[in-house]
Amino acid sequence: MLDLSPEELSAIGLSLRVASVATVAALPFAVLVAYALARWRFPGHGALNALVHLPLVMPPVVTGFVLLMLFGRHAPLGAFLADHLGLVFAFRWTGAALAAAVMSFPLMVRPIRLAFESIDPRLGAAARSLGANGAWSFALVTLPLAAPGVIVGAILGFAKALGEFGATITFVSSIPGETRTIPAAIYGLLSTPDGDDAALRLAAISAVIAVAALVVSEALQRRAGSRA
Repeated sequence: MLDLSPEELSAIGLSLRVASVATVAALPFAVLVAYALARWRFPGHGALNALVHLPLVMPPVVTGFVLLMLFGRHAPLGAFLADHLGLVFAFRWTGAALAAAVMSFPLMVRPIRLAFESIDPRLGAAARSLGANGAWSFALVTLPLAAPGVIVGAILGFAKALGEFGATITFVSSIPGETRTIPAAIYGLLSTPDGDDAALRLAAISAVIAVAALVVSEALQRRAGSRA
């Protein structure tokens, strides 16, 4: 049995909350963007594709700085959200979830897009010919067939959100109990005397959570594939 300190337990719980919220919040947008990139051709298609993948090629610190400029408490957008909707992101756990969602978004979109591209468009057309409108055709035919890809995207997004560090620490810092996730806690422990053991415990727990997510992903994929 691991003897975890309150600080370590706090970092683990916060990481799970941040990764879960980031995944749930980003997944609907990832599905929509993936479908648009897979099935629609429109002006700006290439620009949208580049924008989606920008967090993969841009330094995470730069992404965090951009988020701070956009959603900081004194930034125009951040001030509007705080004053009118009560949403504060900078130096809050909600900001950590936002940063994790942005960084994991490309990894979610890619497998979902590939899943949509592998589906024969004639299946949706057949559903529409039987009276289903576009929304029902998508919900009843296309989305269930793409379910394995959606599951893969969600699990990849969760794993990336769980391990996100650069953008998060730039945007929301490393505040104990508020924004100090597992990666931030490990980074702090490595620069603390006698912190190696605690860092090793957190690294091991992070690896176990990631492996468990992959196992669950495989099981859900097989179930979704058997129902397709």
